[in-house]
Amino acid sequence: MFLARESAIFGQFEASVGAPPGGGGMQHLARLLGRGRALEVLLGAEDYDAALAERYGWINRALPAAELGDFVRKLAHRIAAVPPAGRAAVKDRVNAITLAPVDDFRRDSDLFGEGMRTPDAQRQVQAAAKAGFQTRDAELDLPRLLGRLSG
Repeated sequence: MFLARESAIFGQFEASVGAPPGGGGMQHLARLLGRGRALEVLLGAEDYDAALAERYGWINRALPAAELGDFVRKLAHRIAAVPPAGRAAVKDRVNAITLAPVDDFRRDSDLFGEGMRTPDAQRQVQAAAKAGFQTRDAELDLPRLLGRLSG
Protein backbone atom coordinates (compact mmCIF):
# COMPACT_ATOMS: atom_id res chain seq x y z
CA MET A 1 0.00 0.00 0.00
CA PHE A 2 1.40 3.38 -0.98
CA LEU A 3 -0.03 6.61 0.40
CA ALA A 4 0.47 10.35 0.35
CA ARG A 5 2.34 11.70 3.37
CA GLU A 6 0.29 14.88 3.37
CA SER A 7 -3.18 13.39 3.60
CA ALA A 8 -3.43 9.70 4.53
CA ILE A 9 -4.93 8.85 7.91
CA PHE A 10 -5.46 5.38 9.36
CA GLY A 11 -7.33 4.12 12.37
CA GLN A 12 -9.42 1.32 13.82
CA PHE A 13 -12.16 2.69 16.03
CA GLU A 14 -14.45 -0.33 16.42
CA ALA A 15 -13.34 -1.31 19.93
CA SER A 16 -14.24 2.16 21.19
CA VAL A 17 -17.89 1.44 20.41
CA GLY A 18 -17.78 -2.05 21.90
CA ALA A 19 -16.84 -4.46 19.12
CA PRO A 20 -13.68 -5.87 17.58
CA PRO A 21 -13.12 -5.01 13.90
CA GLY A 22 -14.56 -7.46 11.40
CA GLY A 23 -13.43 -7.91 7.84
CA GLY A 24 -9.81 -8.81 8.56
CA GLY A 25 -8.59 -5.76 10.46
CA MET A 26 -7.33 -7.78 13.41
CA GLN A 27 -5.83 -10.47 11.21
CA HIS A 28 -3.87 -8.06 9.07
CA LEU A 29 -2.76 -5.71 11.81
CA ALA A 30 -1.54 -8.45 14.14
CA ARG A 31 0.57 -9.92 11.33
CA LEU A 32 1.81 -6.59 9.97
CA LEU A 33 2.45 -4.69 13.21
CA GLY A 34 3.11 -7.38 15.79
CA ARG A 35 1.15 -7.94 18.98
CA GLY A 36 2.05 -4.77 20.89
CA ARG A 37 1.42 -2.31 18.10
CA ALA A 38 -1.70 -4.16 16.94
CA LEU A 39 -3.14 -3.85 20.46
CA GLU A 40 -2.18 -0.16 20.54
CA VAL A 41 -3.94 0.49 17.24
CA LEU A 42 -6.98 -1.69 17.85
CA LEU A 43 -7.65 -0.62 21.44
CA GLY A 44 -6.31 2.94 21.31
CA ALA A 45 -8.69 4.09 18.55
CA GLU A 46 -6.33 6.89 17.51
CA ASP A 47 -5.51 8.30 14.09
CA TYR A 48 -2.17 7.42 12.49
CA ASP A 49 -0.63 9.50 9.75
CA ALA A 50 1.13 7.95 6.77
CA ALA A 51 4.63 8.45 8.20
CA LEU A 52 3.81 6.55 11.41
CA ALA A 53 1.87 3.90 9.50
CA GLU A 54 4.96 3.37 7.35
CA ARG A 55 7.24 3.19 10.39
CA TYR A 56 4.92 0.64 12.03
CA GLY A 57 4.85 -1.51 8.88
CA TRP A 58 1.15 -0.85 8.24
CA ILE A 59 1.86 0.41 4.72
CA ASN A 60 4.69 -0.16 2.25
CA ARG A 61 5.62 3.48 1.74
CA ALA A 62 4.49 7.00 2.47
CA LEU A 63 5.49 9.32 -0.35
CA PRO A 64 4.92 12.96 -1.18
CA ALA A 65 1.61 13.22 -3.06
CA ALA A 66 3.38 14.66 -6.10
CA GLU A 67 5.55 11.53 -6.41
CA LEU A 68 2.95 8.90 -5.58
CA GLY A 69 1.39 8.34 -9.01
CA ASP A 70 4.71 8.05 -10.82
CA PHE A 71 6.14 5.67 -8.22
CA VAL A 72 3.11 3.36 -8.31
CA ARG A 73 2.96 3.43 -12.12
CA LYS A 74 6.63 2.41 -12.42
CA LEU A 75 6.23 -0.34 -9.83
CA ALA A 76 3.14 -1.70 -11.61
CA HIS A 77 5.05 -1.85 -14.89
CA ARG A 78 7.94 -3.72 -13.23
CA ILE A 79 5.54 -6.20 -11.66
CA ALA A 80 3.69 -6.65 -14.96
CA ALA A 81 7.02 -7.52 -16.61
CA VAL A 82 7.53 -10.51 -14.29
CA PRO A 83 6.46 -13.72 -16.11
CA PRO A 84 2.90 -14.63 -15.07
CA ALA A 85 3.80 -18.05 -13.65
CA GLY A 86 6.49 -16.54 -11.41
CA ARG A 87 4.21 -13.73 -10.30
CA ALA A 88 1.43 -16.20 -9.45
CA ALA A 89 3.78 -18.51 -7.53
CA VAL A 90 5.21 -15.66 -5.47
CA LYS A 91 1.76 -14.26 -4.63
CA ASP A 92 0.45 -17.72 -3.76
CA ARG A 93 3.29 -18.43 -1.32
CA VAL A 94 3.30 -14.98 0.26
CA ASN A 95 -0.46 -15.25 0.79
CA ALA A 96 -0.12 -18.73 2.30
CA ILE A 97 2.57 -17.52 4.68
CA THR A 98 1.07 -14.18 5.73
CA LEU A 99 -2.72 -14.40 5.53
CA ALA A 100 -4.91 -15.97 8.18
CA PRO A 101 -7.13 -18.92 7.35
CA VAL A 102 -10.59 -18.02 6.07
CA ASP A 103 -12.17 -19.35 9.27
CA ASP A 104 -10.27 -16.71 11.27
CA PHE A 105 -11.77 -13.94 9.13
CA ARG A 106 -15.22 -15.43 9.56
CA ARG A 107 -14.74 -15.61 13.33
CA ASP A 108 -13.72 -11.96 13.46
CA SER A 109 -16.77 -10.97 11.42
CA ASP A 110 -18.99 -12.99 13.77
CA LEU A 111 -17.39 -11.32 16.81
CA PHE A 112 -17.96 -7.90 15.25
CA GLY A 113 -21.64 -8.67 14.68
CA GLU A 114 -22.04 -10.04 18.19
CA GLY A 115 -20.23 -7.08 19.69
CA MET A 116 -22.36 -4.55 17.83
CA ARG A 117 -25.54 -6.14 19.19
CA THR A 118 -24.58 -5.66 22.85
CA PRO A 119 -26.36 -2.96 24.86
CA ASP A 120 -23.04 -1.13 25.46
CA ALA A 121 -22.26 -1.00 21.75
CA GLN A 122 -25.78 0.13 20.91
CA ARG A 123 -25.52 2.97 23.46
CA GLN A 124 -22.10 4.02 22.10
CA VAL A 125 -23.29 3.98 18.49
CA GLN A 126 -26.40 5.99 19.33
CA ALA A 127 -24.33 8.53 21.27
CA ALA A 128 -21.84 8.73 18.40
CA ALA A 129 -24.64 9.30 15.90
CA LYS A 130 -26.04 12.13 18.04
CA ALA A 131 -22.54 13.64 18.21
CA GLY A 132 -22.29 13.70 14.41
CA PHE A 133 -20.42 10.41 13.92
CA GLN A 134 -21.00 10.19 10.18
CA THR A 135 -20.24 13.79 9.32
CA ARG A 136 -17.07 14.96 7.62
CA ASP A 137 -15.95 16.93 10.69
CA ALA A 138 -16.38 13.92 12.97
CA GLU A 139 -14.54 11.63 10.54
CA LEU A 140 -11.61 14.04 10.54
CA ASP A 141 -11.48 14.04 14.34
CA LEU A 142 -12.80 10.59 15.20
CA PRO A 143 -10.48 9.79 18.14
CA ARG A 144 -11.54 12.97 19.97
CA LEU A 145 -15.23 12.33 19.33
CA LEU A 146 -15.02 8.72 20.50
CA GLY A 147 -12.91 9.72 23.50
CA ARG A 148 -15.61 12.16 24.60
CA LEU A 149 -18.21 9.39 24.42
CA SER A 150 -16.27 7.02 26.65
CA GLY A 151 -14.84 9.68 28.93
